[in-house]
Amino acid sequence: MKTQVGIIGAGPAGLMLSHLLHLKGIESVVLESRTREDVESTVRAGVLEQNTVDLLHDVGLGARVQAEGLQHHGIELRFAGRGHRIDFDELTPGRSVTVYPQHNVLEDLIARRLTDGGDIRFGVTEVAVHAHDTDAPRISFLDEDGNAQSLMCSLVAGCDGSSSRTRGLIPETSVRTDYFRQYPFAWFGILAEAPPSSEELIYANHPRGFALISTRSPLVQRHYFQVDPDDSVESWPDDRIWSELHARVDGDGAEIQDGRIVSKTILQFRSLVCEPMQYGSLFLAGDAAHTVPPTGAKGMNLAIADVYVLAKAMDEYFSKNQRAALDGYTATVLPRVWRTQHFSWWMSSMLHKLPEETGFDHKRQVAELEMIIRSVAGRTLLAENYVGMPLEGTFHRS
Repeated sequence: MKTQVGIIGAGPAGLMLSHLLHLKGIESVVLESRTREDVESTVRAGVLEQNTVDLLHDVGLGARVQAEGLQHHGIELRFAGRGHRIDFDELTPGRSVTVYPQHNVLEDLIARRLTDGGDIRFGVTEVAVHAHDTDAPRISFLDEDGNAQSLMCSLVAGCDGSSSRTRGLIPETSVRTDYFRQYPFAWFGILAEAPPSSEELIYANHPRGFALISTRSPLVQRHYFQVDPDDSVESWPDDRIWSELHARVDGDGAEIQDGRIVSKTILQFRSLVCEPMQYGSLFLAGDAAHTVPPTGAKGMNLAIADVYVLAKAMDEYFSKNQRAALDGYTATVLPRVWRTQHFSWWMSSMLHKLPEETGFDHKRQVAELEMIIRSVAGRTLLAENYVGMPLEGTFHRS
């Protein structure tokens, strides 16, 4: 088989890249180890930045987001028993966020790629990239029936998530440096059949630990609270979960609405940035190149921002035979990656209870939160980063 771009991974980065390339008349093949059902049924949170929503509309994927997404014009910071609203309309006129689950984004992308005749190979195994340091890379794999296949391509995109194998193709030490941080806390997440507890997301700082009150739909809610990284789902029966959420959030102007819990998970907190994000004909995007703590709701948005840049660079390569944008891919996207890392770290360190925390440490956090909500500059800094800094230019279809 031959194609122009071989894409490994059918997550937000891989599927959006394939779609953007299609709009430029560039062929691609997407290889995914999971089945289509697994990809579309893996439930993950989704808070879309303004620029992500704008891009979805620009490239013909905005109808369902418009119909089903929940647009939020602010968030609430809750501490010392009181809530304080960060008003996006006041601080970032015309910009907001939209709550729309990641698996819905993937459903939309898969449906559109297949409607457009896109080539997505689900259930593949033993994927290996060869000669990626040349201008004639090849990808070998076993298809879903176990048959050996070989895909010749001009460029390879590693979009295979946080457990990426393509990242390892960039020689460590001599070329690649991984910047990594493991955080000393985790999130316990639940999906519950319950009415919304708030019209907007609540980020709560409490002496017992952090809590996030989110939503999925008018009937299903998504909540998180801080736990020890070594904690287990089994140690948290439903009554204990609701009791903990009430203790951390309830108070002046807020009350958690209980319901039947249908899912429980524990999310570890890690940050990673791989530099460079390219080597030869191989280009990394999304979680394959970087991961962020979920506090800032940035993972999927950062993946979309990567491939927005990468698709434009690949278009210049194929349409004009120019490599300048491709060669500059890492330098172009890294500033946004590190700004996002800082914002996610800042939100995490300001809102979570740290190990060995003293009364001084908690009082310092409260003082920082007070400084933000009392300062227009502080509120604006948080709001601008939360709704997302605009992408440069627009994506023009060929």
